[in-house]
Amino acid sequence: MIPKLTKQNNLLGKVLILTEVHASLLLKLQDSPDMVCHGVDTLNTETQQVVRFISKVTLLASGGAGHIYPSTTNPQVATGDGMAMAHRAQAVISNMEFVQFHPTALADEGLPIKPIIARENAFLITEAVRGDGGILYNLDWERFMPLYDERAELAPRDVVARSIDDQLKKRCEKYVLLDISHKPREKILSHFPNIAAECLHYGLDITRQPIPVVPAAHYMCGGVRAGLQGETNVQGLYVAGEVACTGLHGANRLASNSLLEALVFARRAVQPSIDHMKSSSLDLSASNWWARPVVPHSLGSNVMDDVLRKTREVRKELQAIMWKYVGIVRSTTRLETAEVEINELEAQWEKCLFEKGWEQTMVGLEACEMRNLFCCAKLVVSSALARHESRGLHYTIDFPHLEESKRLPTVILPSLVNNNTWSSRQLHKQVIF
Repeated sequence: MIPKLTKQNNLLGKVLILTEVHASLLLKLQDSPDMVCHGVDTLNTETQQVVRFISKVTLLASGGAGHIYPSTTNPQVATGDGMAMAHRAQAVISNMEFVQFHPTALADEGLPIKPIIARENAFLITEAVRGDGGILYNLDWERFMPLYDERAELAPRDVVARSIDDQLKKRCEKYVLLDISHKPREKILSHFPNIAAECLHYGLDITRQPIPVVPAAHYMCGGVRAGLQGETNVQGLYVAGEVACTGLHGANRLASNSLLEALVFARRAVQPSIDHMKSSSLDLSASNWWARPVVPHSLGSNVMDDVLRKTREVRKELQAIMWKYVGIVRSTTRLETAEVEINELEAQWEKCLFEKGWEQTMVGLEACEMRNLFCCAKLVVSSALARHESRGLHYTIDFPHLEESKRLPTVILPSLVNNNTWSSRQLHKQVIF
């Protein structure tokens, strides 16, 4: 993965767009309650060098956090980096409990020929298959969606995902079947050529056989709280795309709204960014206020191999906890269990690293991602515990009904930042004037 820092002069002036990099926001606290973002530290994963950018305006467009779960349709880089580092820089976070699970991702375990290498992200079976007449069955070939909703397979994503989840738990099975084979072969192949080709690669002909499917983490409706122009509570810091919580999605996401949202809010951020740049000065001496992060070459290859091995194990454990306790259907007991287990796992991981000589200013791709995954997982759990109702993508058996009196966003304020762990703590000491 090569970090990409681009400057879109025709759209965003000199605003830096941060994508596919792992960074720590540089923050200065002044006498006033205002906080200022001075730029980013970035890790070039090709050269293993840390590059610091000092800027008047920074725009985060780093995507979502689907990889807090073991199966996600998100790309490999969606590890919640922007949400986590903005949280550490004391940006307000909102609505993190609303995680959308796409109901039908390809279940590799149900394929005639299993993939030799595990997928980095789940293969999505589009909702258009159900829209085109696809029918969901359990493994006994019983159609189950009419039992849950009168709209059957055409019910909203969250309803279908919960229904599949209920079937899997009741029957102790790992996937259900989505069948479109009753439609004309030519129509199937013309409407779903990519799905047909992918399945056929693993020995499954969707014109004659059902597709094994299972829900997978898909989209975060919450994130860094943004105003109508993409601004945050941190001066000079703007957000756009899935990293942002603009309020547009509410408690659920409707298909391609996210594409429009990203375009609209990125465009809206242009003029206030220009205004902020004209009204503020660039203090290059800010680069000296924080020690630069370092790549841990000094630890040696054996230690680094141990760190990487441990980090990969912990990442899988965290994902398993999130799927087991903070998945499609939740409860207060399960959320509290997740909170305890995540804290214990995080403490164990940090202790392992620091005992091997790792320092808090050291950076590496997988360690940075792990740190951010822990931070985002805790934000999701805390937000879910705070909402005592079921609304949209957040469904809990302890509060199964929607309560209009609770139609308010979940907000995690800077004052509530947990500074006891590395994942939630600002990497560099804040300078107070």
